[in-house]
Amino acid sequence: MSNSSFRTTERSMPKFERENLRFITVKSRHLQGRGDICVFVPQDVKEENLPIAILLHGVYGSAWVWSFLGGAHLTAQQMIEEGRIRPMVLAMPSDGLWGDGSGYLKHHSGQDFEKWIVEDVVQAVRENISCTSSSSPLFIGGLSMGGFGALKLGSKYGHLFKGISAHSAITEVEQMQLFVEEPLENYRQHERSDEDVLTSIRQSPQLPALRFDCGTSDELIDFNRHLHKQLIDHNIEHQYEEFDGGHQWEYWQLHLQDSLCFFDRLLP
Repeated sequence: MSNSSFRTTERSMPKFERENLRFITVKSRHLQGRGDICVFVPQDVKEENLPIAILLHGVYGSAWVWSFLGGAHLTAQQMIEEGRIRPMVLAMPSDGLWGDGSGYLKHHSGQDFEKWIVEDVVQAVRENISCTSSSSPLFIGGLSMGGFGALKLGSKYGHLFKGISAHSAITEVEQMQLFVEEPLENYRQHERSDEDVLTSIRQSPQLPALRFDCGTSDELIDFNRHLHKQLIDHNIEHQYEEFDGGHQWEYWQLHLQDSLCFFDRLLP
């Protein structure tokens, strides 16, 4: 593609695409290799500058899981058709596919999974999805490890995003040990704000609208309750909800609707 930010780009061919899903692969200098993005584009869309909601997956997953385990594209299309939300694009990238999960962090090897999301993914969608542009409002959400990524990246790069929504989120790097086999040293950062969601939120110069939720049977529920209490103690405006359910796709399938409704309410 001429004038592209990427050395190479591959896009799915429209005649083979199904259920409003497209796939993009770009060569990313931050990944030191290729990265995949699954994109939902609303059916029969005629608008320009559509909002872009980035959805980050959890450990063990990749660019396909929000759609093919979570049905995110079907949920979004149905909500649009019912008039519950306005049309928006869902960008569902891989985390870079390091180990059981990259944590959406910068690694000591030189791979920067943080910049892959906030720079490359955004640029790749704008270059390849014609109903988006540099004027498209940006939102970020995620589940589990992706919830950690959404909360941390959304607050750290608050000038980019209008809203943050997390489900069943990891709230500190140490909690990665509950899910991955790689040593915790791989996830250690130079700044405390890059390891701890509360610190990142507190240090945000421009915190977007913020919500998060967790299932009452989730192994991360106490961490989420603690973060909620800390935010209250620091007088940080946010929305926190608890629902029945555990750390499982049935929960995320259902409560993605809460994220999409939250993002829609933030649009002018």
